[in-house]
Amino acid sequence: LSLGEGRVRMAARLSTIMLFVRDFPRGVQFFRDGLGLPVTVAPEDPHNPPFAEVNAGPVTISLKASDNLATCSAGYSPMLQFEVEDMDATIVRSLSLGGALDGPIKYPPTGKAACLRAPGGQMIGLFEPNLDLKLMQEAALAQQQRRGG
Repeated sequence: LSLGEGRVRMAARLSTIMLFVRDFPRGVQFFRDGLGLPVTVAPEDPHNPPFAEVNAGPVTISLKASDNLATCSAGYSPMLQFEVEDMDATIVRSLSLGGALDGPIKYPPTGKAACLRAPGGQMIGLFEPNLDLKLMQEAALAQQQRRGG
């Protein structure tokens, strides 16, 4: 929906992704300690209520305990993608907390990329940008702007 002057009104805005986890304390620990995301709402007793919200920037990840096999099925959807500052340290922490690599770490020119599974089976994508490439691109853009192009 257009509001004119380049502004667009959204009919819906993604605010929360809910993940059902079988082992609630382990799921919370993985997202908090493995991925380094702050827990914004955490129950004192993870079984009453079995729910936590993790701050992931503009989107909240809600973790909810569930023993139902259908809601906890380990598939490739949804896949959460995170940009990290230190891929190696993030993977070591995540593996120590029950995560598992889902294939090799890849090294495209833009940075490092990896997929892992959280202890509950959810797919997690990790990306560490190539800061040297980013700095070179920013310098080239700044030089182009100085030249008036």
